[in-house]
Amino acid sequence: MVRSTFAAFADRLGAQGLSQPDFKAYTPAQIKTDLLAGLTVALALVPEAVAFAFVAHVHPLVGLYAAFIVGLVTALIGGRPGMISGATGALAVVMVSLVAVHGVEYLFATVVLMGILQLLAGIFRLGKFIRLVPHPVMLGFVNGLAIVIFLAQLTQFQVPGSGEAAGHGMSGGQWLSGMPLVWMLALVGLTMVIIWGLPKITKIIPAPLAGIGIVAAVVIGFGLDVPRVGDLASIKGGLPEFHVPSVPLTAETLKIILPYALILAAIGLIESLLTLNLVGEMTNKRGGASQECVAQGTANLITGFFGGMGGCAMIGQSMINVKSGGRTRVSGISAALFLLAFILVGSSLIEQIPLAALVGVMFMVVIGTFAWNSLRIMTRIPLTDAVVIVLVTGVTVAYDLATAVVVGVIVSALAYAWNNARRIHVIERDSVRTPGAHVYEIEGPLFFGSTDKFAELFHPESDPDVVIVDFMRSRVVDQSALQAIEDLAAKYQALGKTLRLRHLSRDCHKLLAKAGQLMVDSDDDPDYELAVDYSVRTGAFGSGH
Repeated sequence: MVRSTFAAFADRLGAQGLSQPDFKAYTPAQIKTDLLAGLTVALALVPEAVAFAFVAHVHPLVGLYAAFIVGLVTALIGGRPGMISGATGALAVVMVSLVAVHGVEYLFATVVLMGILQLLAGIFRLGKFIRLVPHPVMLGFVNGLAIVIFLAQLTQFQVPGSGEAAGHGMSGGQWLSGMPLVWMLALVGLTMVIIWGLPKITKIIPAPLAGIGIVAAVVIGFGLDVPRVGDLASIKGGLPEFHVPSVPLTAETLKIILPYALILAAIGLIESLLTLNLVGEMTNKRGGASQECVAQGTANLITGFFGGMGGCAMIGQSMINVKSGGRTRVSGISAALFLLAFILVGSSLIEQIPLAALVGVMFMVVIGTFAWNSLRIMTRIPLTDAVVIVLVTGVTVAYDLATAVVVGVIVSALAYAWNNARRIHVIERDSVRTPGAHVYEIEGPLFFGSTDKFAELFHPESDPDVVIVDFMRSRVVDQSALQAIEDLAAKYQALGKTLRLRHLSRDCHKLLAKAGQLMVDSDDDPDYELAVDYSVRTGAFGSGH
């Protein structure tokens, strides 16, 4: 009975295009692995959340509460089990000016509006547009994020207390030197060696967790004087409390927060959906893009009312989780609950963990995240794709992820349009079915980029009285194509000649018929269920021909 209920529930989710729960995956062994992976992620979340709170110029608990609430909600209802969400640097750098000018209450209101916008994106199923992101943009995305994660860790090699600018850039503080630097490098190296070597011996414990535990034991046991989590800030606190943002409910407030909310919502969804695709490729399971939009929106809506700075998917933490064996929702849920436990009762212990251990974990994430194969294939892929990879990587590091993805998609689209514009050509022959007529067989799409070359393919002055344009191997795509056909027809009409169209696909036929371009001139083709030949009349767009 229970099994059939679960099956019916899964079927309903599938019918709605949502991620279906795989109840067979929740075995005792997998749950144990997920719990350990969640603990590893929670330990790595602490310094990240604190650092990003410093970036946004808010109290560390604002970042920690965001990591807990966003992480818990998205783990429960997100589109891809195994993904980890929380406070991120990509969002924090946008929040700086808002907090500096208007204060933290306006930030909370902005996060609430950000959540509403993301919810609407999910309800209207806008997540599907992530399919428009080409693979070279994805490669640039992961490479850029890997570099950003690496640069963010370098702030831990500075004197404790200078981490306020952690995130995309360096804080400009004093660098460690002498024995503190030696110890830091040695402990980072030890952590990386453990993470690399332990899986070759046993996989009972996730390697990142073992690395953190062993290095922490060495530091605490020998009393080494190295930077620890507590040097960033105290993480001790209580449960997040419900709090309506203290801002006036006026049009002026909306005018202030709406631009920030739009930018944050876009960045959050882009980073989350790209991470969803990346995790899906690593685990060979597809996720629900629109479901993830709903989850992110719900999480941020709640976070704004509980004193959190908002968040989105975290590629670094997601990689830690996946590499540690986290595959179900248990890993994300446990990571959020462990983080809450650290805040409530475990702060004194967590604050003793050396930052070197966490830096070592993140360095291994960088190595695993960076698409090294993209370097090997640079000389074997089209030049445009190589340029896009480098461009997106550079813009991600210099600006932010959303800007990089938009730039990458635009460049890829323009390159695609240019390549298709060059593909159009014609094969000329005399008509067999209509004696005396001349046939132009068009090959390649007819759209705004190819209309000029299309016009150059014809010879109205020397052509016979009847000319047939065959679109068997072509498609009429947009209004520019319609105008190009009308302009061509006008040239033939001015010479007293007739232009006919043949073998239009069903979608092309509807497009032209809707525009009033065609008059049926012969019987329907029984195979295509379309008119074979069409005579073109001009002036449908008021061109004056």
